Amino acid sequence: MQICLLNDSFPPVIDGVTNAVVNYAEILNKKQDTEVMVGTPYYPDAEYSRYPYPVVAWPSLDTSSLTGGYRAGYMLPVKEIARMAQWQPDIIHTHCPIASLFVGRSLRDATGAPLILTYHTKFDIDIRRSIPVPVLQDESIRALVHNISSCDEIWAVSHGAGENLRSLGYEGEWKVMPNGVDFDRGRVSDDIVRRVTEGYDLPAGVPVFLFVGRIMNYKGLPMILDALKELKKDHDFRMVMIGRGADLNSLKETLEKYQISYDENTEEGMQSHPGTGFGKVIFTGAVADRENLRAWNTRADLFVFPSTFDTNGLVVREAAACGLASVLISESCAAEGVSDGRNGFLIEENAASLASFLTWACSHLPELHTAGEHAMNEIYISWQDAVAMAEKEYAVILEKKKSGRLKPHKELGDDQLYTMAADAAILFNDVHSQDLPAFEGMLDNLAAFGVTKRQELVSILQEKKTELEEQIRQHLKINE
Repeated sequence: MQICLLNDSFPPVIDGVTNAVVNYAEILNKKQDTEVMVGTPYYPDAEYSRYPYPVVAWPSLDTSSLTGGYRAGYMLPVKEIARMAQWQPDIIHTHCPIASLFVGRSLRDATGAPLILTYHTKFDIDIRRSIPVPVLQDESIRALVHNISSCDEIWAVSHGAGENLRSLGYEGEWKVMPNGVDFDRGRVSDDIVRRVTEGYDLPAGVPVFLFVGRIMNYKGLPMILDALKELKKDHDFRMVMIGRGADLNSLKETLEKYQISYDENTEEGMQSHPGTGFGKVIFTGAVADRENLRAWNTRADLFVFPSTFDTNGLVVREAAACGLASVLISESCAAEGVSDGRNGFLIEENAASLASFLTWACSHLPELHTAGEHAMNEIYISWQDAVAMAEKEYAVILEKKKSGRLKPHKELGDDQLYTMAADAAILFNDVHSQDLPAFEGMLDNLAAFGVTKRQELVSILQEKKTELEEQIRQHLKINE
């Protein structure tokens, strides 16, 4: 079986979906009867040649300032699609419903291989956060759902992820295919914990709470700070936050406002704010080394993850692998499979509920540790097990195709395709400009790929650009 994995991010980018693709590729590539190829947008500092499987990187645009470090890949990279098609994949599995899915659709047209999408992220939240104009938000979500509907099979990483997709207007079928964890089950040694946490002020007996993820407010981080504001009145604690993100400065401003001291690991070394001495909140920055991350999960007493954005909460399973229980928002995707008080803890989605629980937790560390042991035995799933489930489903899909039972995917007409391409061009361009988008490369790719209506696409771009500029002017005028 030859499996082509596609995604809009890959190392050096570090995020949950990247982690999923890397683990799929590594595990599948080690099997005797399986070969893997990965396709992803190009990053200048990537080292694609170091992987034991081919990585095809297609041209990309630098949108890192708008997206927190991500680049946007071309949607029709002709040369790269041709290279992947020559490899003749049996399965095309994309993990992102944007550029990678456009590439996957073209690759399916060239090879006839079934196209699978794993839906990892609530993209509507990111879209509405990053695009200020409602009409552009709606256009983007509509294009997203149209693109998703073209797949032969949809997998969701959790029930909540599938329900989110349904809420956006998707009407097709989907099934849950969970992600795994690349941590071994079990805690790391005390020696490793001491080495990794050396230099941090973590007194024995003082509760250590942990958050791992992107430092973005939609992860529930303001709720954590509001809860800590109440907790500090009567309890000592350490709140360790591992990760990077665009909202770090706003969090530090809030801590100063709440008069909560914090430590920050910078290029110049550990710095304490405000005042002197060690802080109750510790920002470590990103931790790429997986063994070091295991050490932090081993050292902590409780994982704090009040996010309703995440569809699967891989970090919750990583914590469980190390015997660390989590406090989560009741009925959130991250809380799926968690029993309150047994292998984790569930709260309401507000700071008062979190503050109340953390107050209880400070004097009930043994109960936290017991729940962590249960989490390690009950909600942990390895990547080996998760990928084995996916591999069995690959075989089922290929058998359906062979027998003619694979349901035909929803095709989009030419007009829809060109309109979606225009939408994408608009989103990548400064719509305030009076010039046409600088997308000659994309247009040339369309023409080279056999699209003969290049002028029609240009006309659509012109028409939609004029329309959207007027709507944006009206929006800005209303909100002045």
